[in-house]
Amino acid sequence: MDLGLEGKNCVVLGGSRGIGRSIALALAAERANVAICARNEGPLKAAEAEIREKGVKVYAHPCDVADSPGLEAFLDGARDALGGVDVLVHNASAMAVGPDLSDWKASLEVDLMAGVHAAEQVIPWMTEAGGGSILFVSSTSGIEADPMPDYGYTAAKAALIAHAKKLAVMHAPHGIRANAIAPGSIEFPGGIWAMMKEQQPQMYEMARTSIPSGRLGTPEEVADVAAFLVSPRAAWVTGECVSVDGSQHRGMR
Repeated sequence: MDLGLEGKNCVVLGGSRGIGRSIALALAAERANVAICARNEGPLKAAEAEIREKGVKVYAHPCDVADSPGLEAFLDGARDALGGVDVLVHNASAMAVGPDLSDWKASLEVDLMAGVHAAEQVIPWMTEAGGGSILFVSSTSGIEADPMPDYGYTAAKAALIAHAKKLAVMHAPHGIRANAIAPGSIEFPGGIWAMMKEQQPQMYEMARTSIPSGRLGTPEEVADVAAFLVSPRAAWVTGECVSVDGSQHRGMR
């Protein structure tokens, strides 16, 4: 299916590895131009090279999305390099899954407020262009409580879903759609669940057995849904949170 993304200018915050990298590559495979940022330059450059192989425009720049001036500069650079911003995907996460106040602070600054600030900056651009699409990468943790002490992470991911719904209602007259996706436990090399499998196999098995399919998901499975939701093919989908978890959150009930 042609998603109608060819020539669209897409920004992915947290696009160097895992889900974010797969989303960026899925968009590039649809002939969209892609800008990505991340804190670590090594993985960022590697992802940039992969995207460039798709034959599209690519802009990559190191950025700590919790730093508002740095995020603003990255988005300005992405707009200049690509020629506009039609799609914003906020995938960056502090992955602060502990119970401490420092975990709360990191989750709120990176997972939530970076998305709020980025949307606030690009919405006027999208309005001027006649429309656009915003996607927040939330989590099953934002839908159902699990037995992990990730209080701040859970609250931030739930707030992302609520904010997507609010943006969808407020900016529909401007042709702007806003949605969220809620991935479940996703496994990829170097990711948290790959580390859990090696270091805390009991925790890994607890997650695996909570999924009716008996396996963890892949970044590509999340990316396919993300690419569809930001595309013109999903033109009548807005204000939604789509679970991409193999029914894992149902198993939490």
